[in-house]
Amino acid sequence: MRDLNNLSDLELALIQTSLVWQDAAANRERFVDLMERARGADLIVLPEMFTTAFSMSSAELAEPEEGPTYAWMREQAAHLDAVVTGSVIIEAADGSHRNRLLWVRPNGEISHYDKRHLFRMAGEHKHYTAGKQQALFELNGWHVRPLICYDLRFPVWSRDPHDTDLLLYTANWPAARRNAWNRLLPARAIENLCYVAAVNRIGEDGKGYPYSGDSQVLDYLGDPLLEAGDGDGVFRATLRGRDLAAYRSKFPAYHDGDAFELTL
Repeated sequence: MRDLNNLSDLELALIQTSLVWQDAAANRERFVDLMERARGADLIVLPEMFTTAFSMSSAELAEPEEGPTYAWMREQAAHLDAVVTGSVIIEAADGSHRNRLLWVRPNGEISHYDKRHLFRMAGEHKHYTAGKQQALFELNGWHVRPLICYDLRFPVWSRDPHDTDLLLYTANWPAARRNAWNRLLPARAIENLCYVAAVNRIGEDGKGYPYSGDSQVLDYLGDPLLEAGDGDGVFRATLRGRDLAAYRSKFPAYHDGDAFELTL
């Protein structure tokens, strides 16, 4: 494991709010004021499909790579001097539609993660193409690994082969299954000996499904550092590398983990 004692604190801003159904321009405009309130954070996290809500109208709503939301996120990241991340419906270069998390740095560079586990109960697997690779992003020396919503239910995909410091989940997780959300997130933190941050939406979508929020940040023990409940707004938390290093040194369970390979 890396020496984390010299890592600077990482400031997170989680934006939990309602989304305008299938209206990217309206959502981008809505988020501008919220983003300004997140100023000062190193990482600003938006929900899954933050420009449209969780829609299966992929062909109608997909933006091209380097489309208007790419440009908007670049503008926001530069303006706020922070990494901005959240998932968007994207038409990839190969013509497939992806539920794609964009990781946008202040210098304009963009990396991405395509959602691996597509929520078949809503037909997501019929309208989107699944990703095939995990991603790992670096921010101020921290290793951050992004995942999207339904990915949370699959511990092997969430399992850490990358020396992860922060597991990051963005979601449109419905209120009907909030118990699963609130139970699985601490499990992912405990089993991976890392921080977990999770951003969900609130309000109802265009199909009348309610969302309870419950955005949160958990430490490596699964204990909450931040609980947003059903609030609307910007929620902040600070991650401390020295604390994570001390716990991993005291309880190095990663030494006894099982070796495995993912097959896709």
